[in-house]
Amino acid sequence: MELGMIGLGRMGANMAQRLVRGGHRVVGFDFSADSRVLAGKNGIEPVAALAEAVAALKAPRVLWLMVPAGAPVDSTIENLLPLLSACDTLIDGGNSLYKDTLRRAKLLAEHKIHYVDCGTSGGVWGLQEGYSLMIGGDEQAVQRLQPIFATLAPAADRGWGRVGPVGSGHFTKMIHNGIEYGLMQAYAEGFSILQHKQEFALDLAQIAQIWRHGSVVRSWLLDLTADALGKNPTMHGIAPFVADSGEGRWTLSEAIELGVSTPVIAQSLLERLRSRDKDSFADKLLAAMRNQFGGHEVKKE
Repeated sequence: MELGMIGLGRMGANMAQRLVRGGHRVVGFDFSADSRVLAGKNGIEPVAALAEAVAALKAPRVLWLMVPAGAPVDSTIENLLPLLSACDTLIDGGNSLYKDTLRRAKLLAEHKIHYVDCGTSGGVWGLQEGYSLMIGGDEQAVQRLQPIFATLAPAADRGWGRVGPVGSGHFTKMIHNGIEYGLMQAYAEGFSILQHKQEFALDLAQIAQIWRHGSVVRSWLLDLTADALGKNPTMHGIAPFVADSGEGRWTLSEAIELGVSTPVIAQSLLERLRSRDKDSFADKLLAAMRNQFGGHEVKKE
């Protein structure tokens, strides 16, 4: 098959490259000239404008959007819409909020353009290992795109699938990322306890390697953790600041709307927010409270 990849950042470029290796023709557009040049070296056909990407594809066209969630997706669709025809398909492979996806699908349906949402997991390893793809959209539209998904996935028969109607792919990926927050926090807390038991002089990288085989807590995330600990056992040079992409917040918001208790995901998100407070007023006030009622010592800055 052939398709246009809109957005040639690291993940978009890697996905396009995997498709090219799988025998697909990929026309790529990015606002960055450097990204287009690099894409051209990996078998992708770079173009300098959205109109050129659309013109280079045979109808019905398939265009895969790998642009940041939110306004960039809306503006890209706005610019593409006059260039597209009925029966063309747009795939949003980014981390869009599923409610935005439902809104965009309704708009495109008025123009008889298919909108498919594909929650994509795999990160920087996807080019080598394949991507986990959670797909939402019209069943026939998804079926027509099967060769693309089968190429991007770890194998043609696993790691991908249509999970439901439009919006369900991004919803599923949102929950996937919420779970990821909790898993990461649990590993981080466990290894922190091990690290603080100074009298045992534990080798955290060794323990991670032991847990990778036969343990009930083994996972790919643990594999990556073991690799990180092996390279930098003390986490030297890494600031204790943890960002969030927004999907953990969305997951928690959805849980509240649905009345579902998610204490682990909620706490993991709060811990990320806490990591960014280098001058915590709350902690200072706690110390002051202890001094007020118990005369406990207050450490000075």
